[in-house]
Amino acid sequence: MNRPVTAEKKSTTTSLNPTGALNGRSRIFAVAIFLLWMVIYLPGLSRPALLDDADSVHAEAAREMVERQDWVTLHANGIRYLEKAPLMYWMIATSFRGFGVSEWSARLPLALGVLALLWVTYSLGCRAAGERAGFYAAAVLATSFGPYIFSRILIPDLLVGLWLTLGLYFFLRSFEGERPSPWACWGFAAAAALNVLTKGLIGLVFPVAIAGLHLILTRNLRHLLRMRLLSSMLTFLAIAAPWHILAALRNPDQGNVKGFLWFYFVNEHLLRYLNKRVPRDYDTVPLLVFWGLMLVWIFPWSAFMAQALAKVRLRVRDFAAGDARKNPELLFAIWAGVILIFFSFSTRQEYYVLPAVPAVALLIGGWLAQESEAPKGSRLRGWGKISAAALFALGVIAGVGGLWLWMQSQAPPAGYDLADLLKKNPEQYALSFGHFFDLTPQALGAFRVPLLGASLALLLGTGLNWFFRQCNTPKKGNFVLAAMMVVVLLCAHQGLVIFAPVLSSKQLAMAIQKEYRPAEVIVINGEYESGSTLNFYTGKQVHILNGRSSDLWYGSLFPDAPQVFEDDAAFARLWQGTQRVYVFSEKDRFPPIPRHSPVHELATSGGKVILSNRPSGPKAAF
Repeated sequence: MNRPVTAEKKSTTTSLNPTGALNGRSRIFAVAIFLLWMVIYLPGLSRPALLDDADSVHAEAAREMVERQDWVTLHANGIRYLEKAPLMYWMIATSFRGFGVSEWSARLPLALGVLALLWVTYSLGCRAAGERAGFYAAAVLATSFGPYIFSRILIPDLLVGLWLTLGLYFFLRSFEGERPSPWACWGFAAAAALNVLTKGLIGLVFPVAIAGLHLILTRNLRHLLRMRLLSSMLTFLAIAAPWHILAALRNPDQGNVKGFLWFYFVNEHLLRYLNKRVPRDYDTVPLLVFWGLMLVWIFPWSAFMAQALAKVRLRVRDFAAGDARKNPELLFAIWAGVILIFFSFSTRQEYYVLPAVPAVALLIGGWLAQESEAPKGSRLRGWGKISAAALFALGVIAGVGGLWLWMQSQAPPAGYDLADLLKKNPEQYALSFGHFFDLTPQALGAFRVPLLGASLALLLGTGLNWFFRQCNTPKKGNFVLAAMMVVVLLCAHQGLVIFAPVLSSKQLAMAIQKEYRPAEVIVINGEYESGSTLNFYTGKQVHILNGRSSDLWYGSLFPDAPQVFEDDAAFARLWQGTQRVYVFSEKDRFPPIPRHSPVHELATSGGKVILSNRPSGPKAAF
């Protein structure tokens, strides 16, 4: 099907002037994207508290980077933490140095990364399909559920999406002129290098596979020879190689302990992909769930995904076009497909799909732009009405269901502990937000305000979107959906704040901080990750009881590792000694305290408790 050339399409190459500055309407779109980001992302910088596990572990690694002034070897709880690439930690550590250690300064770099991703997505969409398509793509990305919810945790996957989007922007620019600009070629290489410093070798595998597969399908491999391979490779190595070399030199093999090169490249890359990593301290999301979650992460815009993908299928026949600008939908489809297929044969978490979300947003944004410019009665408008009706039906189900739960719920009693209203579902905890399956009808009473807000927003937003599309004003429908998601995402954030005591141990850390004196000992009963917020918020090294596994296992094997791992016998001696001991434990996993030994409860929150072998002082009561 031939797409009519519109004024929007003609503006593709004029959205930016030759110097790269924004012109006219482009400034308006860029400011609108900024305002959308500000409304959605800034309110969540300071709340909730950092969560146990990855959130506070990664923040702690950045804090210790500043404290040790070691920007090469990561440490957590004083132990080498060699499994992660450093760029996100450098960003957080720089924020800590500039603004102090806090929740908002920990989250600020990732939030700014999201803003950069939105702007780069807009720029890529402009070059591929016009200004309106670029704006719609950025708006889809800004208001989708997945990117927002996973920006609440300090994980690098959205940054992977940023560098990948930037690299493919430069790849698209490399088709301009008789010979690619050196800056386009070097930009592609630099973006890949930054991605390698963000999450390892996939930062190189993904852009090379996507660009290479596109050149093969468009029968344009000769373009590869025009991309200044030697200077581009030197650019890549100049950025990516130094940290790897320094990390290898500072963390060599030590006796029976293999050094950085084996652990990082073999264990953390190859063996993790093959599901043979040591230790095997992770679960994997089922394949169908992994693929299906893409529809959730791009909600509500996933209602238009089928049309966007159908357009790609029709355009695949245009293989001989050569220039990627003539067939951008194919590039975006390859982008999403490479990531989904790559992880289909690997261990995977539900957020691994995030680097593919910008590609889907670009596909949907391009389709939305075409729909808005199509004449009344066209097939595009008809498909938009069908999608709006389906989305309205889903909104009615979700909205009415939410309102029913709201009416059934009751306000919780004063001073309640949310954990007491939940049920345990450990089989769901392989998912990042698996704890939300613990919610019970009784617990929903704590979420009455965000539940009501989200339910009404879904009903009203999907209904108005259907109405406006029936009236042949899809632009208004898109605006309503974006506004709906602003409300839904802010309600989701408020829900996370309410749920935070179950997922975070900050309140317990603050209880310890009020009483802590030099030489006293903090012990986590179980794995470090279960109470890692204690380490971050107190700034004190913690001991670990029967939990020498997971993130700290490998670093604990080095000769310089601090002696912080305790077994039952060592813990008994510590508890009965002369120094005060604080032990963190989940309430249903009582620590092995020796019989007839004194036990004093210092604080309890979120189904967790702090016990001590000494009573609280009169000036430090919690």
